[in-house]
Amino acid sequence: MVAQWSCCIPPSPSGAGALIQGGLSLSLGCQTQNDDGLSWSPNAWALHQVNGSPQDSIQVELISRNEESLAQVKHIITLGRDLLTSEILVSNSSTASLHLMGSITCHLAVSTPDATYAVGLEGSGFFIRPPFVADFNIIPHEFAKKTNQDPRKFWALNKLFSKSDARKWNVDDDVESLMRDVKEELEGEEQDNYKHLTKKLSRIYTCAPRDLTVIDRGRRNSVTVRRNGFKELYMFSPGSEHEWYDKYSYICIGHAALLEPLILNAQSEWRGGLQLWNPNS
Repeated sequence: MVAQWSCCIPPSPSGAGALIQGGLSLSLGCQTQNDDGLSWSPNAWALHQVNGSPQDSIQVELISRNEESLAQVKHIITLGRDLLTSEILVSNSSTASLHLMGSITCHLAVSTPDATYAVGLEGSGFFIRPPFVADFNIIPHEFAKKTNQDPRKFWALNKLFSKSDARKWNVDDDVESLMRDVKEELEGEEQDNYKHLTKKLSRIYTCAPRDLTVIDRGRRNSVTVRRNGFKELYMFSPGSEHEWYDKYSYICIGHAALLEPLILNAQSEWRGGLQLWNPNS
């Protein structure tokens, strides 16, 4: 197996059905840079094709189109014995450029964040941000309670985060510090090449390496995460205050365009993705 996913199925407030959270998910927002300024997010997907076999690998291709903005997104997921890739291909058929914001995120189940390390981030710049909340993300309730806000309002895809008034910040617990002064932008440079994820942490790394290794000493396992196309790395840890092997025994890693949008020129395509490889299988 490539890795163990952290997933949960909380009850639906409306009683209409369960919502699966965790695993691997895509959140993407598109906006055309013309007089209309159309905004679109690929939420309605159609199954295009399925290839492969259980003995080798299986590839599933999904398509979402927006005729009004002349945009199309393909999401191609490939699952092998020791490899999982999530790739997106965005096509812009219009005469105007297209701005893309969003991320591909995965929830990796771990014994506990206290036994988990991210290897290879030393020297990478980062910005401390509130946790990225989407329908599929698992976020502990206390993150919303600390600010008395709906966490879904933290990161709106139609708003770029301002880089003004930024200052250096060096703290043990990113999230606790951020909640004390949520209006302040916090940034710094990673000092640890062997980053311990035991504290609550919510960061967007810039200039991060294309390959990152996550080690779980509790499970005696590791996963290599490879980035393609995206320039930013999102990382979230709920901290080690929760029980071992429970709902919050996970870390979330995503490849993203959240600080700055990706610009897709007219009549062009852009490809990006995430790859997970388990060297222990």
